Amino acid sequence: MIHIRTMTLGLYQTNCYIVHSASSNRCVVIDPGYEAHTIMDALEKLELELEAIFLTHGHFDHVGAVRDLVATTGCRVYICAEDTTLPPQLTAGPLFYTDEYPSEGKLQVAGMDFTIVHTAGHTPGSVCILVEDAMFSGDTLFAGSMGRCDLPGSSIFEMRKSLRKLCALGTNYRVFPGHGADSTLDHEKKTNPYLR
Repeated sequence: MIHIRTMTLGLYQTNCYIVHSASSNRCVVIDPGYEAHTIMDALEKLELELEAIFLTHGHFDHVGAVRDLVATTGCRVYICAEDTTLPPQLTAGPLFYTDEYPSEGKLQVAGMDFTIVHTAGHTPGSVCILVEDAMFSGDTLFAGSMGRCDLPGSSIFEMRKSLRKLCALGTNYRVFPGHGADSTLDHEKKTNPYLR
């Protein structure tokens, strides 16, 4: 069983997630866009050790706290290779990460089994991250909407393919997006106009 803590941080109200197994004090942080000190305070209160950062994509509002968290904890950072070449104006400077996700595949980190699903569209290297019954959808899928496709590197054609890929998943995942309220995949299939 996993525990998920949501922190909504910064000017763009980006959802940052702390995820850990009930049986471990090791955790991953997903999309730490802002306020590294706030994230570290939460980890200390929860008595958790940060093992890795997972990034759903490389935009500045999802990666802004990475440098400080790495400097403090020495944790690993995972990002899809395609997003390491995003223009610096979208990432608030050059990305420095050394670890990469497989384009599609599985990772075992902090005692949890993650599945990475490549969902290009918002960015070339956008991913959704699956663990148990949870999906961290970044800026690919929102409650009632989808991510922007009018930025450098984005593609409405790729986004449509990615949303079809998510529709084909058989599990009713709890959906934890990069911004806004959480949802479920079944609810989005029924009500989200971009998934019809």
